[in-house]
Amino acid sequence: MTNANHHANHPTDPVATPRGIDHIVAGVSTSDGDGVKLTRVLQQPLQKRLDPYLMLDAFGSDNPGDYIGGFPNHPHRGFETVTYMIAGRMRHRDSAGHEGLLQNGGVQWMTAGRGLVHSELPEQEDGLMEGFQLWLNLPAKDKMREPWYRDIQNEEIPEYSTAAGVHVRVIAGASHGIEGAVRREHTEPLYLDITLPPGAEFAQPLPDDHNVLVYAFRESVWIAGSEVPTRRMAILANDPGSDGVVLRAGATNHSPARALLIAGKPLHEPIAQYGPFVMNTQEQVKQAVQDFQSGKFGG
Repeated sequence: MTNANHHANHPTDPVATPRGIDHIVAGVSTSDGDGVKLTRVLQQPLQKRLDPYLMLDAFGSDNPGDYIGGFPNHPHRGFETVTYMIAGRMRHRDSAGHEGLLQNGGVQWMTAGRGLVHSELPEQEDGLMEGFQLWLNLPAKDKMREPWYRDIQNEEIPEYSTAAGVHVRVIAGASHGIEGAVRREHTEPLYLDITLPPGAEFAQPLPDDHNVLVYAFRESVWIAGSEVPTRRMAILANDPGSDGVVLRAGATNHSPARALLIAGKPLHEPIAQYGPFVMNTQEQVKQAVQDFQSGKFGG
């Protein structure tokens, strides 16, 4: 399925009672896979606060030593991984027989479900590698579903521009009448990549019971009079009666600001995690480990 892009000016819906910021998170520098350096922005202690999201990693380097090892074979069960590649090339292979090349502007959406083993390995030896991996929880009834995978290439992601020159890529959910590349019924994820010229504003309506984060990764953005510095995540307040969020780029920014706006409907279910296994009880986690060790994930 290919989605047409919408480059014409597009009206934005009004937001009368925008959310403020609860707090700002810097993230922690760490490494994963075979030594890939990254910043873990959404960590385990924030999982209940940002339900249904479990993790957000940001990676970006033009030093091959920071990423060349990639992510060799490793298992997952019980959630979805969403990898958004801003720059670079990475090959995905998994034990369900899926294979794809993730490259500039593309998204890899994988539902681990009952379990699979996959690898993500760079197909470049130099240059910039930059992107994000987001973990989205599955409702209890779907944790043991059949694994699913989709490569969404750059040109398949719907996008539009507002009269103020704000450019929006709609990876998941819907924004101002533009349907995203992916929809999910229970968690209702919204995943937008927003580019704002200096001084420009963007308003996105949102239900007041959804959890919301904003990650600024080019320049800073302003929300309700407070600055979100570059490479910082703002967790937005769950204000009863709020109807959305308004982002503004600083008028003195030297270049356009760029931020991820991610929101979702909380599941309000128990979270039991052990590394790459996210279930509802410790017994289910132990079973996942046993199933992996006994080869039931394939790969």
